Amino acid sequence: MATEKLELIATQSDLHLLREKGFILEKLIGEGSYAKVFKATQMIDETRHCVMACKVINTAQAPRDYLLKFLPRELDVLIRVNHPHIIHVSNILQRRAKYFIFLRFAEHGDLLDFLTHHGALPEKQSRLWMRQILSGIQYIHALNIAHRDLKCENILITANYNVKITDFGFARNVRLRDRDVVSETYCGSLSYAAPEVLKGVPYLPKLSDMWSIGIILYTMLNKALPFNETSVRKLYEKQVMRKWRFRTNVVNQLSTECKQQVTMLMEPDAKQRPTAGSIVNGAWIAMDQKLAKLTFLEESLLKQAEEESQRKEREHIAESEVERIAELRRKARGKEGLKVLKTNDTIYRKSQSIFDIKEQ
Repeated sequence: MATEKLELIATQSDLHLLREKGFILEKLIGEGSYAKVFKATQMIDETRHCVMACKVINTAQAPRDYLLKFLPRELDVLIRVNHPHIIHVSNILQRRAKYFIFLRFAEHGDLLDFLTHHGALPEKQSRLWMRQILSGIQYIHALNIAHRDLKCENILITANYNVKITDFGFARNVRLRDRDVVSETYCGSLSYAAPEVLKGVPYLPKLSDMWSIGIILYTMLNKALPFNETSVRKLYEKQVMRKWRFRTNVVNQLSTECKQQVTMLMEPDAKQRPTAGSIVNGAWIAMDQKLAKLTFLEESLLKQAEEESQRKEREHIAESEVERIAELRRKARGKEGLKVLKTNDTIYRKSQSIFDIKEQ
């Protein structure tokens, strides 16, 4: 892209420091309220490089609520998570009011684009991708993190046609000491929001995530959303009255187990919805025996997440995301104010502990 357009989000000084770290920002590929996403290149050495995406967050014009609540939560989650079906974030750098988040580039775009161009997915493909999504959700839920903005646009597809969950802008911790924390914030997209979120009552975010998973699964199978309402009141009424059905051109091609799975996820009573783990161990996933068991890596990361959550409860750790990020900033002093909040080295150390376990 033209240099002058790039300088709207990053100064020449920013770009120079990034180049010294081996990163080159290229064309703009997406944008939101306070962030823009660029295609980028990481120069590993003189002969090797890799294509990445870089999310640039400029906090200069952001409201106080975003700076004190949503941004620290997102950064905290991105620093903590490490899973094969969550988009890989290799580096997080901060300079003054800007954050540069470098993540894996998704060669085949997002799930919504894929469905638009290729049509509804066969049940077998839907099962594979849903199993991958559920693995990622089971992991973050074990860390007591809820995503709160699950939708087809936030499921990315790699060159090898694997899927990865992205965009943790609304994510938050949902357990404090030994109790569940309810949310009152309306989060996410209307079409994927659970009935309790639309109703405006305090809700348990993990359970609301599972409703959104149901909408994603329905959309995969039908290439359409189950509800076509822009009115919050009308949408809520249709949700609680279960006024939805499978498209006539796909309903007879789906197994009974598949249809039951969608119905269970799109359950208006939040407490009756299945967990990610129960679906992975359930009848629909078991129809493909290769998917019925967690891989060694998935199992190890899940165990690591569960142990981390248990340790926090046992030690009554109640440190907030804001405090954790502030501590990282204090430690991460660098040249000309460039602070390194996450690098591949920290990810390697986490992963290495898994292989140490295997060797014992």
